[in-house]
Amino acid sequence: MTLNSCILIGLTGGISTGKSTVSKMIIDKGYSLIDADKISREVVETNKPAYIKIVEEFGEKILLDDKSIDRKALGKIIFSNKECRERLNTIIHPYIFESIRLKIDELSLEKRIVFLDIPLLFEQYDLWEKYNITFDEIWLVYLEKDIQIERLMKRDGISKEEALKKMQAQMDINYKKARSSKTIDNSGDVEYLKEQVDKLLKELI
Repeated sequence: MTLNSCILIGLTGGISTGKSTVSKMIIDKGYSLIDADKISREVVETNKPAYIKIVEEFGEKILLDDKSIDRKALGKIIFSNKECRERLNTIIHPYIFESIRLKIDELSLEKRIVFLDIPLLFEQYDLWEKYNITFDEIWLVYLEKDIQIERLMKRDGISKEEALKKMQAQMDINYKKARSSKTIDNSGDVEYLKEQVDKLLKELI
């Protein structure tokens, strides 16, 4: 629970498991959903405090012509250098988690249930605890690995080897499944997926 009383549900998945589709279904049903990725992009918009600190740290070489941050340029720096990655995280994490906390508290004044869409929820679980954001439930959008590989290959137009590399860069989906409150199986069609989402939402009422 956060400072204000609401049921906080973390929604997560693995690469190409269909989490975005489930997020849209939840929103379409009228529930409030916070997109953690969207907030992480917003806090580094031009001239915001995190943006200013990032430019001071890494220099104007990471900026595009319009002065916004070139994510690819910054990504190359941080992914090849652990120290740089840690420095970036030290800058942006307080802004991201504070923004999320404020959004949760704001929504919980009117909503009994709030969803938080987080691609790397388990990978960053210690950070959620550090910033005092705790989940009443965690819902995982799940696929068996062979189906996940197929869908990732089709979605990104890549080889099986490339798909496996992308999957191996994330935490094992079965480990996430074991730690989740509820599992949404996306191995069928959209109707099957919708049925499961509807059932879980009804259980919350």
